[in-house]
Amino acid sequence: MLQALECGEPDYVPLSFMIYAALRGRCEDDFEFVDRQIDIGLDATVRLGLSSSGPPNNRDLPGLPIHYHEDVEVDQWIQEAPHRGDPVIMHKEYHTPAGVLSTAVNRTDDWPYGNHVPLLDDYLCPRSQKFLVETVEDLDALRYLLTPPSEEDIEAFRAESERAIEFAADRGLLITGGRGVGMDASAWLCGFRNVAIAAIRRPDFVEGLAELLHTWNRERMRVFLDVGVDLFVRRGWYEGTDFWSPRLYRRFILPYLKKEIEMAHDAGAKFGYIMTSGSMPLLDMLAETGLDVLIGVDPVQGKGTDLTQMKSKLGGRVCLWGGVNGFITMETGSEEEVRGAVRRAVKVLGPSGGFILSPVDNVRDDSQATRKRVQTMIEEWIRIRNYPID
Repeated sequence: MLQALECGEPDYVPLSFMIYAALRGRCEDDFEFVDRQIDIGLDATVRLGLSSSGPPNNRDLPGLPIHYHEDVEVDQWIQEAPHRGDPVIMHKEYHTPAGVLSTAVNRTDDWPYGNHVPLLDDYLCPRSQKFLVETVEDLDALRYLLTPPSEEDIEAFRAESERAIEFAADRGLLITGGRGVGMDASAWLCGFRNVAIAAIRRPDFVEGLAELLHTWNRERMRVFLDVGVDLFVRRGWYEGTDFWSPRLYRRFILPYLKKEIEMAHDAGAKFGYIMTSGSMPLLDMLAETGLDVLIGVDPVQGKGTDLTQMKSKLGGRVCLWGGVNGFITMETGSEEEVRGAVRRAVKVLGPSGGFILSPVDNVRDDSQATRKRVQTMIEEWIRIRNYPID
């Protein structure tokens, strides 16, 4: 894995799943999850910081728990649906020394948190009637919610990491940690449309938000780097050109990404960046950052993804992790489609110059048919991983 991340020539193309929720759901804990991946032949990694305590305020940002400043008070109430068929509306207010932040969220039938409204979560994006952060004045209040990890959290993280690090060393596995976050969080706090418009009409507000998120992320990132992860991972699912133009990306995202990559390298760690769609117009910018690995190369659902062009631009400089679609190919495709996707990914993106094979970005379905397709993927990978593909 390290040879691949360094764009060297490993003994074979690694196969390491970005996310494998179906298998994780059959395991008692993360340690069993790693061992079961090893048992089926995968190049597993040991991830630090996936557990968290307290209410589910940041399920989509695992790594460390989130605690508000001690002076923050939270009120929440339910507004019943005025008409049959209308959603229940959940209201939440955060009273901080710098002002009140408020949100209103539709509790749809598929809402997973009961009457609780998390701070950072994908479910907020399409269900929020009012987003939490709207103006530059709200940023001062937001700082009271995005506080650095407490000493108690850091000590708990270190204690939890000790066993995981020993476990990884015993099996000779790569240690990863994160997830870091930048303007992905703006989707949860402000809404996709709102922050995109604000980037053009109110750039000072978006600049302030980007700086605040960067400062908060660095504090959380430092905890992972201090324990000695091999690879720190930052999420960027919502930072591609599906949401940001290249010009806006260069202004609001790229400078902070560069600083975080430099911070990881100074600590002796590599830096991974998850972006499963909309990366093609950003490849030249990503190459200039010193990024070690672009995670989530999706040839099917990734908008505009061209494997050949991506390898041409980044090969030898940035490792590429992915190559096979997780849903359409792995969960609904035929066995021959799976084999063909594996062959093409290895032929175009591997075997040298930096490539790790994976479904993108997850295999959630645990049916027997999908288990068979996973086995087919592994069999085809074993067959071709050591030599060039005709």
